[in-house]
Amino acid sequence: MIITPGSTPAALAAQAATKTIPIVFEIASDPVELGLVSSLSKPGGNVTGVTTLNLEIGPKRLELLHNVIPSTKVIGFLINPTNPRLAEQNVKSIQSAGRTFGLEMHALQASTEDEFGTAFEELKTIRAGGLMIAADPFFSSHVVQLAALSIRHAVPSVYQFREFAAAGGLISYGTSFTKSFRTVGNYAGRILKGEKPADLPVQQATAVELIINQRTAEALGVTIPQALISRADEVIE
Repeated sequence: MIITPGSTPAALAAQAATKTIPIVFEIASDPVELGLVSSLSKPGGNVTGVTTLNLEIGPKRLELLHNVIPSTKVIGFLINPTNPRLAEQNVKSIQSAGRTFGLEMHALQASTEDEFGTAFEELKTIRAGGLMIAADPFFSSHVVQLAALSIRHAVPSVYQFREFAAAGGLISYGTSFTKSFRTVGNYAGRILKGEKPADLPVQQATAVELIINQRTAEALGVTIPQALISRADEVIE
């Protein structure tokens, strides 16, 4: 038996529940800081896995959105309050980046599907010109709905995974879901063949993808700078 948690809360819960069953996680946070492993190179214990750059590159996502809508000074930032540790890390990082770019960042909260609508309505109240969606497993499982709401409310939005842009979101910038979980599957297979989690270094996803939905840009009346088009890994026409 192997436990394969796909979020920080799930990984912490699994670690608290067992010290013997192998655990292979996929998370956006620092596993050493969380206490999941002793170090990235030598995890120790029964836990290893994959950590993405999706939390660390949050400021870069904000910069990309700012480049697309440079006249906008107010931007909403959607977080999940039921994942407090990740939400706190996200807010701290993005508020700092917002000050660097001269932006007024407003944290909006949603932890259920019904609260998505409320958050998008709040964007109107604060007169936000764009939306950044924080790295969070709950949001990752609702990319289609979030993309649809972004279009319906005419809000240029950015998120981490390609699936968001493919569903109609304006921009995605982050690591690949598919590649990360492929690594998790590879580690699970190696453990089933006899290797120990303690001997398998935590893998750090380093490759990021920039996906731009040109159709959405045209629908929103947004002009994507040619420099971004040129560096994009994919432009959805």
